[in-house]
Amino acid sequence: MTHDTYLTIGALADRTGVAVRTIRFYCDEGLLPVSRTATGHRVFDPAAVERLTLLRRLRSFGIGLAAIADVLAGTRSIAEVIAAERTALDAELDTVTRRRALLRAVETAAPDRHAEHLTRLAAVVDPHAAYDTLATFWRRQLTPLPPSAIDGFLGMNIPELAPDAHPEHLLAYAELVAATTNPALATAMSDTIRHRGTPGVRDERRLLFDIADACIGAEPLVAAGHAPRPGPELDHYVDIHATARARRDTPEFRRGLLRDTAGADRPVRHYWHLTATLTGPAVTSGAAHLWLFDALTESVR
Repeated sequence: MTHDTYLTIGALADRTGVAVRTIRFYCDEGLLPVSRTATGHRVFDPAAVERLTLLRRLRSFGIGLAAIADVLAGTRSIAEVIAAERTALDAELDTVTRRRALLRAVETAAPDRHAEHLTRLAAVVDPHAAYDTLATFWRRQLTPLPPSAIDGFLGMNIPELAPDAHPEHLLAYAELVAATTNPALATAMSDTIRHRGTPGVRDERRLLFDIADACIGAEPLVAAGHAPRPGPELDHYVDIHATARARRDTPEFRRGLLRDTAGADRPVRHYWHLTATLTGPAVTSGAAHLWLFDALTESVR
C-alpha cells in the first residue's frame, strides 16, 4: 500500500459516516484490518470502506459481532446469519408473548381469584416443563410400547400450547398438568385403557397396539358426530380384549369389562374434556376410546 492509496482513520470515518472511536473499537476487536505508519498512526486499505459498510449494516440488523466476524471471514454467509438471528428473535417473541398471555390470564380473573389463578398458572410458566410432565405421564402409561409408537401417540394427543393462548386454554393446560401428577388419574387411566379388572391378559404390548388400532377405526365416527352405538367398531374393540385373555365375546364378558372400570372413567373423561378444549375439533385417541367405552355400555343395556 502506497502513501497515495491508504486511508487515515479520519478519511475512513468521513467516507463511511462511522465515528472514529467506533472504528478504533472494530480494529481492536479484529473486525477491521489496520496497518500503522512509521509514526504509529492507523491507516487502512481502501477495501476497508466496503468492509466497514457491510459491518455497520449487519450491526443495524442486530447481528452480533461474533456472527459478523464469521461473515467477514467468509465462514458463514449473510443469509445464514440473518436466518439464525430471525430464529433467535422468533424465540424471544414467543417468550414475551407467552408471558403476556399468562399475565392476561391472571389479570382477567375475578379479583378474589387472582391468587388462585396465579398458583394454577405457575404450572405452565415453563411450557417445556409442562409438556414434559404430560409426556412423562403417558410414557409411563404406555411403557410396553416401543418409543416410536409412544412418540406418535404424544404427537397426536398432547396439545401444543400457543404462545398467545387464551386464558381458558392456559387454565385447561395447567389443570391437565396438575391432573397427571395425581396417582389417582394414573390408576383410572390404566384401568380404563386395559380393563385391568378383567384378568388374564397374556401380551400387554399387543393389547395396547390393538386398542390403538380400534381407536383409529372409531375416529371417523367421532369426527362425524355419531352417537356411541354397537357396531363393527365396537365388536372389534371387544374382540381385542377377549382375544388378549383367551376369552370369547359374550354379553357377560362385555358386562365384566364395564364393571371393572366402574367410576374409573370419570377422571379420565375430565382429562380428555380438558384436552378437547385445547385441540378443538381434532379427534384424540382418548375421545375415540371413550366413544367405544360408551358404545360398550349401549351394547349391554
